[in-house]
Amino acid sequence: MLSAKNRSLGEMPFLDHIRELRKRIIISLYALLIAVALSFVFYNIVISILFGPLKTIQQLIGEEEFLFVHTIFEGFILRMKISIIAGIILSLPVHLYNILKYVFPGLKENEKTVIFSSLSASFVLGVFAFFYSYFKIIPMSVSFLTSYGFIPANVGLLLNYGKSIFYIFQFLLISLLLFQLPIVFIVLMTMNILKRKTLLRLSRYIMVVIFILSAIMTPPDFISQVSLALPLIVLFFLTIGIAKALRIGES
Repeated sequence: MLSAKNRSLGEMPFLDHIRELRKRIIISLYALLIAVALSFVFYNIVISILFGPLKTIQQLIGEEEFLFVHTIFEGFILRMKISIIAGIILSLPVHLYNILKYVFPGLKENEKTVIFSSLSASFVLGVFAFFYSYFKIIPMSVSFLTSYGFIPANVGLLLNYGKSIFYIFQFLLISLLLFQLPIVFIVLMTMNILKRKTLLRLSRYIMVVIFILSAIMTPPDFISQVSLALPLIVLFFLTIGIAKALRIGES
């Protein structure tokens, strides 16, 4: 039978494990609350950014006011929704840091290197996704959907403020998430959960899935769907090429 001293020594690593987990969760919660509060306080800046792609419609109509609220609660609800989601996005680096800080003691050196590199690449892909969606896909989609081919010249536009702004915000968020798929593949291959040959063998099916995801997560127009799917397919094959060069996912 183990003595009290030996039992306490055996339990200490587990207790330290729990304490560390609690510490990381508390830090993440504080970071989330601060980020949500900042998003709420600087809401006008966030809205002005989201309003940018809609200026195409403003120029088409030729009027200063073209977005309208339909209920007295709409402005408040939209502000709360965007503040919370924006807070989650802004605090994401803290959450990722806490996860890595908690998991890293059990990882090998090469796994740590790959994860740090993946995080750096994730940031680059996130920035690219934002600018590509904000300045290319969304303006093209808005121009296409509001063109005379769908809305005759004698029909006016009465757009809902909440739905229009949240559409821009949702599209940007979806783009940021979808452009993280190459990082997911690299990490899975590094952990030997997924093989490179398996990805190559399933490439045609993965391309179909990418088009389906793009169709589901974008507005119902061919322009935005193809504009989102094609870069993702290019990144998919680029990921396989990088994995081959670095000999990842072979064994």
